[in-house]
Amino acid sequence: MQTVIIVIHLMLVLGLIGTVLLQKSEGGGLGVGGGGGGGFMSSRGTANLLTRTTAILAVGFFITSLLLSWLATYNRKPTSILPTAAPTTQQAPGVPAPPVSQGGGLLDSLKQADQPQNQAPAAPAPPQSQ
Repeated sequence: MQTVIIVIHLMLVLGLIGTVLLQKSEGGGLGVGGGGGGGFMSSRGTANLLTRTTAILAVGFFITSLLLSWLATYNRKPTSILPTAAPTTQQAPGVPAPPVSQGGGLLDSLKQADQPQNQAPAAPAPPQSQ
């Protein structure tokens, strides 16, 4: 269904571009078909036809745009960037919950790296004689 709406949307876009380019510019410098009579419609009738066609194509463009945006978000589920851990036990209100991380933080790893150095001080090596 989304592919069909995209094809209709692209056809509306091409039609809208064509009708806008066919319209006579207000300044008259780049207008197409600015000459006298001889056509099947007068210049006033052509302007009304192109204005109505542009309005109809614009409404179709907005409707298909809204449908495509709605279809894009229809199956999307909300996600969180924060990890959520399900509580394993129920605690009474007012009792603090245990920390989620059990010693896996950066400061804990630095403390563990410092402990072997603090526990056993290194003895100086005896001088070597040759």
